[in-house]
Amino acid sequence: MRLSSILTIGLTFTAAAVVSLVAANFSVQLIEDNSEIGVRDALDDQGMTWAEVEADGLQVTLAGIAPTEAVRFRALTTAGSIVDAARVIDEMEVEAQAAIAPPRFSAEVLRNASGISIIGLIPTSTDRDATIASFQAMVGEEQVADLLESADYPAPDNWQISLDFAIRAMALLPRAKASVEAGKVSITAIADSAAAKAKMEATVKRSIPQGIEVVLDIAAPRPVITPFTLRFELDESGGRFDACSADTDAARKAIIAAATRAGLQGDDARCTVGMGVPSPSWTEAASMAMAAVQQLGGGSVTFADADITLLAAPGTNQALFDRVIGELETSLPDVFALRASLPSVVDPNAGPPEFTATLSPEGQVQLRGRLSSEGLRELADSYAKARFGTDKVYTAARIDENLPNDWAPRVLTALEALSTLSNGAITVTPETLSVSGNTGNADASTEISALLAGKLGEGTAFDVSVNYQEKLDPVLGLPTADECEAEISEVLKVGKINFEPSSATIDASALGTMDDIAEILKRCGDLLLEIQGYTDSQGRTEMNLALSQSRAESVLNELRARRVLTGSFVARGYGETKPIADNDTEAGREANRRIEFRLIRPDTVADPEQTTLESNAETGDTPQDQVQEGPNDEQN
Repeated sequence: MRLSSILTIGLTFTAAAVVSLVAANFSVQLIEDNSEIGVRDALDDQGMTWAEVEADGLQVTLAGIAPTEAVRFRALTTAGSIVDAARVIDEMEVEAQAAIAPPRFSAEVLRNASGISIIGLIPTSTDRDATIASFQAMVGEEQVADLLESADYPAPDNWQISLDFAIRAMALLPRAKASVEAGKVSITAIADSAAAKAKMEATVKRSIPQGIEVVLDIAAPRPVITPFTLRFELDESGGRFDACSADTDAARKAIIAAATRAGLQGDDARCTVGMGVPSPSWTEAASMAMAAVQQLGGGSVTFADADITLLAAPGTNQALFDRVIGELETSLPDVFALRASLPSVVDPNAGPPEFTATLSPEGQVQLRGRLSSEGLRELADSYAKARFGTDKVYTAARIDENLPNDWAPRVLTALEALSTLSNGAITVTPETLSVSGNTGNADASTEISALLAGKLGEGTAFDVSVNYQEKLDPVLGLPTADECEAEISEVLKVGKINFEPSSATIDASALGTMDDIAEILKRCGDLLLEIQGYTDSQGRTEMNLALSQSRAESVLNELRARRVLTGSFVARGYGETKPIADNDTEAGREANRRIEFRLIRPDTVADPEQTTLESNAETGDTPQDQVQEGPNDEQN
């Protein structure tokens, strides 16, 4: 009886447990269904039908591929609003995005007296250490600020060419800024003078490689003009400026316009903009004076600061002269002082005393005419020899004691003016001083007029007729890269670059040729030049390659020893490759043993047959290890 009671109790508990388990399973299933349906409905309402929802007990798992990371996060937030966020399991993925566009690579380089700073974003493929080392070579390691960042993207087309050009340009410009992009370089720089500006522009432009755009802006300070000079002359052939100065570009245009109205001929009138103007009324006074010369029908007017000298043409009507000069005197601003004269008509058959000096294109100077004393003759001879060279001067002037008292300063001033020309002549008479000739200085006429006006004094008549010729300009007259090739080619037609037997030492017989080539390269400025060494086909290939490289480097070192700037030169040996003649004959092998000078032209495939600069290099016997290759190995 006791056993039955215990069994009954046990069965009762068992039945209760079974009922509880069934009820629990039902509750869990109900919770899962409700959670999954609730989350799915919420996601569908948000348009996220791509999401897959699966409930497992209290956990809700989200799967599927979200279009973006933001949408994936929104799906998690939506599910967390239906069930506890801690119950949400994220197994979603994000759709692969398109590759991110590469950044814009650029660099800004600033160079001044403090050093060089470079900032920007460059590709990781750029040799950053070499770039910084190039700048350190210009200004020193401690004066280069490296603020570059890099990004691991492919370098765009022409990026490296643009950067290399900017490095070369900054080496030439001590005060400059360069902005570098792929295929474009913008350079802003400051020069010390107009001549330095022209030289910088010519040098930089010669080194611009193909394939990039270069914007070059080099500024130069305005020159100081002392005295501030203007000289306008009008005769039967028209008007011309012997000298013209203005303080602003607007003043320059106004002066040229006034001169044109007065009879100025040609469209290439030059007027130098500079500092030192004696009065803000300079343009007004110059315009009035040139108009007065035009009303007189001819003559000249010369300004030296605020002093004005006006000479009417001989034979001008006296009444006209008096009226025009009177109107000009009353109209000029107060600071200006006018001295006007009407020369009398001179008998053309009368021969006034004069002194002449001529300068030939070869630099020979002859002094003829009259000088006032033996002392002046010795002084003029010594002065000319100091200016032109002791062996360049021939003096044949005679003594005339009846010359004016100011003859000595006039003669010496005229010789000083002559020394500024490439060739020409000066003539000194009691009434006037004339200078004529050719020059490579575009401002020579202005400078000579300023010299004469400053040293001869107020009221002195002079005439300047100087022609500017670009071929004589030491900057613009520089040869182009192709012209340099042609010049060196002419030198190599009459002289070879030979080497001592079995070595890379240049033979003494070729040193004169190296001197001539060095002089040409000094005038040519910066060139992208490759010095190439070649051998014939005899001997081992690797030995021929090494020998040709050593000989090319020897030529480069000889140029350096002659103070040629070789920073843009490359020495490279090509061994027995690219023969220009048949290696089966001695004459052909001799032709193939050569040194070539070739311009480096971007995007141009090297072809020896296109070479315009080459010289055959007689080399002597091949080194012993090449001779051992076979019985026919003789020379390389």
